[in-house]
Amino acid sequence: MDEIDVPPFFICPISLDLMKDPVTLSTGITYDRESIDKWLFSGNKTVCPVTKQFISDCELVPNHTLRRLIQSWCTLNACHGIQRIPTPKPPISNAQITKLLHDATKSPLQQMKCLRRLRSIASANATNKRCIESSGAVEFLASIVSDFDSTAADEALNTLYNLQLSQAALRNLMGRNGDFLVSLTTVLQRGSFESRAYAVFLLQSMLEIADPMQLIGLRLELFVQLVRVLCDKISQQASKATLKLLVTISPWGRNMIKAAEAGMVPVLIDMLLDSAQRRTCELILTVLDEVCRCAEGRSELLNHGAGFAVVSKKILRVSRVANQRAVRILWSISKFCASCNVLQEMVQLGIVAKLCLVLQVECGHRTKEKAREVLKLHARVWMNSPCIPSNLLSILPDILISCLNLLVQV
Repeated sequence: MDEIDVPPFFICPISLDLMKDPVTLSTGITYDRESIDKWLFSGNKTVCPVTKQFISDCELVPNHTLRRLIQSWCTLNACHGIQRIPTPKPPISNAQITKLLHDATKSPLQQMKCLRRLRSIASANATNKRCIESSGAVEFLASIVSDFDSTAADEALNTLYNLQLSQAALRNLMGRNGDFLVSLTTVLQRGSFESRAYAVFLLQSMLEIADPMQLIGLRLELFVQLVRVLCDKISQQASKATLKLLVTISPWGRNMIKAAEAGMVPVLIDMLLDSAQRRTCELILTVLDEVCRCAEGRSELLNHGAGFAVVSKKILRVSRVANQRAVRILWSISKFCASCNVLQEMVQLGIVAKLCLVLQVECGHRTKEKAREVLKLHARVWMNSPCIPSNLLSILPDILISCLNLLVQV
C-alpha cells in the first residue's frame, strides 16, 4: 500500500486508511462509516472532525459514487495485492426496527425472534445501535426485563447493555419512577448468572450518571443483591463492575450504612485476602474505606477475625492508592474504636510498626498525614499503657521507638 499512489479522496480524514464504506455528513465531508461512527457515537462528539461545524443531523448518507470508484481502483491494483472491498450492507432503518417491534406483540415466539434480531442488528455497528435507540426499542427491552421471563430477560438485558446507550437513554431508564431499578434488583435476586452479570453492567452505566437524589434513595435490597453477586463470583468482570458500582454509590446518604447492613464488609475482606490484582485490591479498599466511615461498618470490620490483619497487609504492597485507602481505614478504627484491645491488637499485628514505616518511605503526603495522625493519637498509650506488655514493646524495631518518642514529645 505504501508504494502505491492512493488518491487522497479515497482516504478517510480521521483514520487515514482506505475507505471501505464512504458516507457523507450534513457538512459535506465524506468519511468511512466505521471511523465516523466511533467519532460521533462512541466518542460522543457533536462537531465535524474536519470543518468543526456543529452537526445537527447525524444521518450518514452513503456515497455510492465514491465507493464504486474505490472498488474500481482496488480491482485495477489487484496485481499489487490490493483486495476489492465488498459492497457494504445497507444500515438498518427506523422503519425496519418499528416493524420488528410491532411484530413482537403478536406472540411470545415473535417476541423472542424480535429480541434475537435486535441483538444481531446491534452487534453490527454503532449506527445500528443509535437507530435501535431512536426507534423506541429501549422502552420495549426495558418492559421485557420488568416482566421478567428468564429467557426473554437474558436477551433483553444483553441487548440493552451492548447498545452502549446514550446518557439521555440511561437517564430515561433511571427516570421511570425507580421501577426499572426495582426490576434490575429482581433480576439480581432471581435471574441466571448471565442475566445478573448484565444487570450489574447496566446498573453501573445508569448509576454513574444518576443525580444525587436518585443515589440517596437506593434500597437496602439492592445492596443485599450486590453482596450476593460478589459472593457467587459470577465472573471477574461482574465482580469488578460491582465494586466500581459500590465506589460510585457508597458515599451518598445512608448508602454506607446500607452496605454494612447488607453484610458487605466480611465479603470484601475475604475478597481482599484472595485478590492479587492491583486494581481489584484498590477497588475493594476504596469501598471498605467508605463503609468504615459509619459505625456499623467499623463494627463489622472489627468483628471479622482477619479484618485488621488483611487491611494492614496491603499497605506498601499494592500501590499508592491502596496505601492511602488502607491507612484511612486504620485511621477510622483508631479514631472512633480505640479500645484497649484494639490498640493492643494493632501492636501485635505489626500495624503500629508499619505505620511508622509509612512515615519513612515515599507513599504520598495524604497517606503520611493519616499515618501520623494515628500514631499521634495513641503514642503515649503504646509507650506507657500497662495493657501492653513491656516486653512486646521492647522487641519492636528501633524505628518504631524513635517515631513514637518523637510523637509523644510533639
